[in-house]
Parts: sequence; C-alpha cells; structure tokens
Amino acid sequence: MSIAGVVKVQVVVAPNGSVKTTKVVGGHPLLVNAAVDAVKKWRFESAAEETTGVVEFKFDRTRASSSGFC
Repeated sequence: MSIAGVVKVQVVVAPNGSVKTTKVVGGHPLLVNAAVDAVKKWRFESAAEETTGVVEFKFDRTRASSSGFC
C-alpha cells in the first residue's frame, strides 16, 4: 500500500530539549502514527522555557520528509 499526504503535529518542547507533548492538528489518519512516533524521538536545543511549534510531515510515495519547527 502506498499512501501520500501531509500530517501536522503540534509539539511542546521542554526546556531540556525533549518533546513533552504532541497533538495532531491535521493529516491522513493512516500516516498520523508514523509522524508522531518520529517527532517523539527528536531532541531540540535547550531553552530557558517551554516552546510550542508545529511540524509538518510530507509523505509521498517514494520518501517521507518533514519541514521545520515553526
């Protein structure tokens, strides 16, 4: 099965750089788990306080990619 689509995940990053929480804000239901599992493994630079942003994962039939933390 080959599915393409976009998944947007809201991410709260703790001051130590670990992903504290995630919330799916849109995307193909069959791709959501892969996007959430991936972003939970990410580590960000430490900061003085929690940071919230949205990560967009673009899945196509040949590869998966993500676009920045905004």
